[in-house]
Amino acid sequence: QVHLAESGGGSVQAGESLRLSCVADGYTTSTYCMGWFRQAPGKEREGVATLDSEGSIKYADSVKGRFTVSLDNAGNTLYLQMNSLKPEDSAMYFCAAAVRPYGATWFGFDPFRSADFGYWGQGTQVTVSS
Repeated sequence: QVHLAESGGGSVQAGESLRLSCVADGYTTSTYCMGWFRQAPGKEREGVATLDSEGSIKYADSVKGRFTVSLDNAGNTLYLQMNSLKPEDSAMYFCAAAVRPYGATWFGFDPFRSADFGYWGQGTQVTVSS
């Protein structure tokens, strides 16, 4: 069982930065994809940034050049460094994980499709004012 716990959200002014953290445990003997999604009121949940155990990193076009996703050396804390924040970045941010045993196929997996992730944190709110 994978457990995820986010922290680091808050209220900032446009142009400022925040760093979100997600502590994860329970998946040490598997391949994985971990990432950040966000959901604003009245909108669908959308992928923001993901990374996997093969080292592949992907970003939504709306955050490229401003956000950076990383995993600590121990492999149990996922970060999202968010710079040059804009009001449209305001949302609830969720940490997510998909895990599969070594040797299992990832065919058909979409790192920006929320339904492909089986584990979620409780979310942390980010509010950016202009």
